[in-house]
Amino acid sequence: MSIGFGFLARIGHLYPSGGLCDFEIQAMAPEGVQFVTTRLPFSDTSIDSDRSLIADLELHASLVADARVDLIALNCTAAGVVSGPEQINERIRAATGIRAVTTIEAVLAACKVLQARRIALLTPYSDDVVAAEIAFFAERGIEVVSHASRPCRTPFEQAMLDPQTWVELASELPVAYDALLISCAGVRVSTVIEPIEQMVGRPVITSNAALLWHCLRTLGIEQRCAGYGCLMRR
Repeated sequence: MSIGFGFLARIGHLYPSGGLCDFEIQAMAPEGVQFVTTRLPFSDTSIDSDRSLIADLELHASLVADARVDLIALNCTAAGVVSGPEQINERIRAATGIRAVTTIEAVLAACKVLQARRIALLTPYSDDVVAAEIAFFAERGIEVVSHASRPCRTPFEQAMLDPQTWVELASELPVAYDALLISCAGVRVSTVIEPIEQMVGRPVITSNAALLWHCLRTLGIEQRCAGYGCLMRR
């Protein structure tokens, strides 16, 4: 776990203002990797809020750019789904001159490495956001074969979900998938990644773990912390 100075890398971390789980990505990071976080306005979990999250993206990206970060990561899975990772990354690069990644882009990269073309999806999202995410994956050749949700109206409610929620939901889905995705950077899930993998016998992808993994790969950093699933060993 890294809680100190970023002597290996500093990563600008753009995170929803109402979220409480930005600590998860830092807790999973190897020593020397520092996430420098600023917040984007987000107080409810509607699909309109997912779109408006990036209204002032250039301003927020410029704030973390002041810390001379090596990479800027937008960490809101649903925002990437509804606005498109390519558009988000280009806006950040144009405003700051710094490479950028998004959570949904990281999830796609994880699916590719794990050869996951059929996934199960767990979320804290409303039905319309779930439908948008399923369509997003379908357009990219990934089939969501089963899904379950615990819909939350606010990011605060998302963070209040007990991690055991995801274990219980995972246990209810038929294991007819290549990988299980727990989608949302605003939920506590890092402590149950490996228990779920052991239970279902499949890789588990989570938003924060996928983003961390993708950031490390993008920056050429090989160090990893153990205990957060098979993706971190790839």
